[in-house]
Amino acid sequence: MKKLTVKDLSYKEKLRLLCGDGSWHTCDLDGKLPKVKVTDASMGVRMPDENGKDIPSIAYPSLQMLANTWDTDAVRKYAECVAEDCLDAGADVLLGPGVNIKRSPLCGRNFEYFSEDPYLAGIMAREYVAAMQAEGAAACVKHFCCNNLEYNRNLQSSCVDERTLREIYLKPFEIAIQAKPKSVMCSYNKINGVQGSENAYGFKILRDEFGFDGLIMSDWDAVYDRAKAAKAGLDLEMPFSEKNYQKLVSDFENGVISESEVDSCAQRVLDYIYGVKELAMGKKRKYTREERISFTQTVEEEGIVLLKNNGVLPLQNGQSVALCGQYASPGESLKVCGGGSGNVPRLTPPYDIPALLSAAHRGKIIYEPAFGDRCTVYGYNPGAAINNAEICDVNIVFAGTGAYFENEGGDRVYMGLHPVQERTIIDTAKVNKNTVVVLFAGAPIDMSAWIDKVAAVVLAGFPGERGGEAVVNVLTGKVNPSGKLSETFPVRYEDTPAAKSYMDGKVTVYEEGLFVGYRYFDKYGVPVLFPFGHGLSYSEFEYKNLKTASDGEKVTISFELKNTSATDGKEVVQVYVSAKSSCVSRPVKELKAFAKYFVKAGERIKTALELDKLAFSYWSYQGAKRELEDGIYEILVGASSADIRLIGKIKIKNGTIKEI
Repeated sequence: MKKLTVKDLSYKEKLRLLCGDGSWHTCDLDGKLPKVKVTDASMGVRMPDENGKDIPSIAYPSLQMLANTWDTDAVRKYAECVAEDCLDAGADVLLGPGVNIKRSPLCGRNFEYFSEDPYLAGIMAREYVAAMQAEGAAACVKHFCCNNLEYNRNLQSSCVDERTLREIYLKPFEIAIQAKPKSVMCSYNKINGVQGSENAYGFKILRDEFGFDGLIMSDWDAVYDRAKAAKAGLDLEMPFSEKNYQKLVSDFENGVISESEVDSCAQRVLDYIYGVKELAMGKKRKYTREERISFTQTVEEEGIVLLKNNGVLPLQNGQSVALCGQYASPGESLKVCGGGSGNVPRLTPPYDIPALLSAAHRGKIIYEPAFGDRCTVYGYNPGAAINNAEICDVNIVFAGTGAYFENEGGDRVYMGLHPVQERTIIDTAKVNKNTVVVLFAGAPIDMSAWIDKVAAVVLAGFPGERGGEAVVNVLTGKVNPSGKLSETFPVRYEDTPAAKSYMDGKVTVYEEGLFVGYRYFDKYGVPVLFPFGHGLSYSEFEYKNLKTASDGEKVTISFELKNTSATDGKEVVQVYVSAKSSCVSRPVKELKAFAKYFVKAGERIKTALELDKLAFSYWSYQGAKRELEDGIYEILVGASSADIRLIGKIKIKNGTIKEI
């Protein structure tokens, strides 16, 4: 098929090309062009059938859980598997990944996003996009930008200053675009009063500064004035709107939008259609469907985070174990995943942890659901859960949120668990000091009512097909947990800057500026429940002998990492940078590098990570660019943002990195 250009099209064909065809396709101009099909992709391929009902597909762990792996190899294989599912389903484009910053723990779509930290979110997204597109499916990085809550998302305005915009909210997109995604999706919300689909300033940054050469599409029904959006640089409106299309034709015929402006958008749509189709040409599948399903368990085992443990975990053979909570064996009505575009009907039946644990653990297992769908107790017996806890060596409560509490289009009302779940935890912990809580949640949970009463807490996230197997393997010690938090768990919502900033029905003011997540808690000394980067292991690790070496352009950090335990394990090493004396306000420290290492019991390995000049710079209002300030900088190496093990220093003089 000959590739068409805008010169081959009539003005009405060009205008029609700027609007989608139905909900999930681009327009093919009555067969003149290939038709591109898109699909949601936050927990696997969500593909509606002709009646709008979602088709069962492989359910993957959420992007929040993927980020908790801190493992770029896992990210790449995850993206490859989802890409193959996409192609198998007849789709060309996956609408993801989501890279929005987790500014508020109450945001209903946090489970779809990577992190509160722009560097971690950006690196994860870049690796995801590169692997996905290499496998033949096109990526669409979203939502551009400052879509950090769901409340009144179509109309509310995120008001944020330029430096914060550059260093926090645009940074993940800047890093992700290094992988050359085929498309970027605009956000619903306004940015400083301008609708996301009309964000000419942001689109110009994407193209002229970040080097993005792909297509900018709308989120679904996020376009209010098609001509105005096209003039701003929005290429494709989704889904098709007859009203918007007719108004676009009228505006063109009346000179509101010029032919050159239409041509620019239309040519990018043409390039997108042909480019997306070329990605899949000649691609063969790397993995069978069963291998992809099996891989979901691998990611889950890497992403489960052991938040607290007084030694009760792993379970010991012969111990009797009481289990309670419907999240241990959810029925179809209880969706242990996020709602909205993240709700993927799984291929396999819901997991059954009591059955799985009975098969894996040599000891008595008793299970009582205690509470049901949406935390009702009618027809259940919470008292039986207390009785079981009292007679067993270990008590495990399976609690969480799920699609009813975390979903697209709405935010959580509060950060805690439902009172029925809290009551179950507290009552069973009263009679059993060895109480473990396993949380199925896609965002931070307020644990203040019960955290001091339990022996261990396991964050299982929103797992996919083999989530039950993954949880059981961690509980029994078959898998040594290695996940770490990609976001801070505050003590309570009121401790967060989002809770303190101005917000009404139209405006959200980002008063905290740069100080989002751990940057805020560090700067103002606010205690947290679990810090960014935190995660325990059944192993212990020792950091020693930090060295720095610079060639003037970059600095190499090397040190020794030893597993001092008798258990093989993995450790996520985090490198932060701290400017010791600056002429501008800066965070106490910022993540600038990370790596995950496997270390055998008793083994010592040598590590090496690099930081370039960008790691030490900041966005300057005066210069309207990043500036590298002379001075002393600390390089902090740790197991979390609050657990710094090694400190080194470098000096920057006249733009050159020097050793001290």
